[in-house]
Amino acid sequence: MNNILWIVRRLLRSTFRKRSSWLVYFGLPIAAILLSMLIYGSASGGSLRVGVLNLDGGKPLTQDTIHFVEGLNNVKITMTDEASMNKDIASGKLDSGLIFEEGFADSVRDGQPAHLRLVSAKGAQVTAYVKALLDGYLVNVAAIGQATKNDAAAFDAIYADYKKSSFKLDAESLEDTAKYKDMTYQSIGFLLMFLLTSAVNLCGLILKEREDRTFLRLLSSPLSARGFVLANVLVTFLIQVLQIVITLLVLKYAFGIDSGVPFGAMLGALILFSLVAIGLALLLTAFSKNSRGASALQTLIITPTCLLAGCFFPAEIMSDTVKKISSFLPQHWLLDTITKLQDGQVIGSLGLNLAILVAFAAVFTLIAIYRFSRNNDVRQFI
Repeated sequence: MNNILWIVRRLLRSTFRKRSSWLVYFGLPIAAILLSMLIYGSASGGSLRVGVLNLDGGKPLTQDTIHFVEGLNNVKITMTDEASMNKDIASGKLDSGLIFEEGFADSVRDGQPAHLRLVSAKGAQVTAYVKALLDGYLVNVAAIGQATKNDAAAFDAIYADYKKSSFKLDAESLEDTAKYKDMTYQSIGFLLMFLLTSAVNLCGLILKEREDRTFLRLLSSPLSARGFVLANVLVTFLIQVLQIVITLLVLKYAFGIDSGVPFGAMLGALILFSLVAIGLALLLTAFSKNSRGASALQTLIITPTCLLAGCFFPAEIMSDTVKKISSFLPQHWLLDTITKLQDGQVIGSLGLNLAILVAFAAVFTLIAIYRFSRNNDVRQFI
């Protein structure tokens, strides 16, 4: 045990003696968080800019409807003409346009609101908010018209009382936390790639020690080959746990991003994936004759699988075929676990996901052990 601990200390010193190692292992995950904030930080916010075109004149019902829209939260209206409205919507200066056509007020009095159009170049995601609230307002006013049945005096009297109603609606704005979940998903996706990469790089030290003949000199000491491999695995696991903890702490406390997942559950899931990464790294090391071969396999396997698993973009935008392929990748099951935890599920209900990750780690490790034992070129590692 003392020999293994000595190797662990030696590997840690040699790894972190270089400043670049600190940047690679801890700086890149933090940079990934910043990139995620840049991508999703501007996804929401600001007022909805609505251009209003009034072709119905100064009729009280029309003016009252315009004032209603103007009073909506996060809506800023601009009175405009048709040519300017079309130009501003096309250029992005306006998000949508509200057109009161001639006869709008009369149609509301008749109980059948018409001659009102809401246009936008951005689709329903922009118009839905104003349309929903405006429809609710017009339904109430139109109900008065239906009840009075073309009796203008009765309509005016009831409508006046309606405007003086004593009821009050209190509204509170809630912070949209969806963007924080997106930031967390993206940050964890990048972290998975860094965990896989760092695991391969650290386990690749076994090959470098062999190429430098350092490994043979170590075997002349009481240290066994299995102990040397175990020491490398312990160093890799320790560094990955530090990567995970530092990333989660920076995500939560430095940048104030609420992942929506309990810290312990997130930490446990990522540590489990770390074992998968170490198993894969041992597998690549077992199938590589030198460090150049391990680097080539790393490029061939890690980046494409992270891409297919949805580490770089939301899984929802992937095609059904790609989603089916991703189900054979461990990154997919970890990201799926994080997503379900964000949706409110507890870690205990995700036994299948965790079992699949354990299976990946076990299969990778067992294949690596078998390959080491059967390959004469690397028999000395075990």
